[in-house]
Amino acid sequence: MRQLLLLRHAKSAWDDPKLPDHARPLNDRGRRAAAAMHKAINALDLRPDLILVSSARRTIQTLEALEPWPHTPRIEKMDALYLASSEQMIQVLNSVPETVDCVMLIGHNPGMHDLALTLGNPARDERTARARLNEGYPTCGLAQFELDQPWWGLLPGAARLTRFLTPSELPDMGQHD
Repeated sequence: MRQLLLLRHAKSAWDDPKLPDHARPLNDRGRRAAAAMHKAINALDLRPDLILVSSARRTIQTLEALEPWPHTPRIEKMDALYLASSEQMIQVLNSVPETVDCVMLIGHNPGMHDLALTLGNPARDERTARARLNEGYPTCGLAQFELDQPWWGLLPGAARLTRFLTPSELPDMGQHD
């Protein structure tokens, strides 16, 4: 069974209004959230074979905060994932080699939330995870899916949402961060 991990980038800084959107870095809260998510990913033993990451600075910095990995995943930085729609992300995922069992995609809203809602199947999704996903997709939120079909056959409703984890649930972040 394949796994898909959808991670929205951590909280970014808006300090410099002259900075292009693509160049915005993480803020302190975002760095803490990404570090806390790194611990959670390791504790859950989630090991992507392939990490597809938007080329934006904040997504790259989110990825860097997830390192080191207990293994060596292949990493592809992709301009096509910058502010990509759910349809564009599905096209990217359709091209993943069949030898890959677990993919992590690090990207942006609203496409990330749309993709998670589109891929999941409310009748098969873990109920609590689906209810929380329906409420929104916070920065550094992680949705975990199981897939029965090949990557090239990934279609809306074809995956099962098994977990939706947000930074506010993590011990290192607290409920009000």
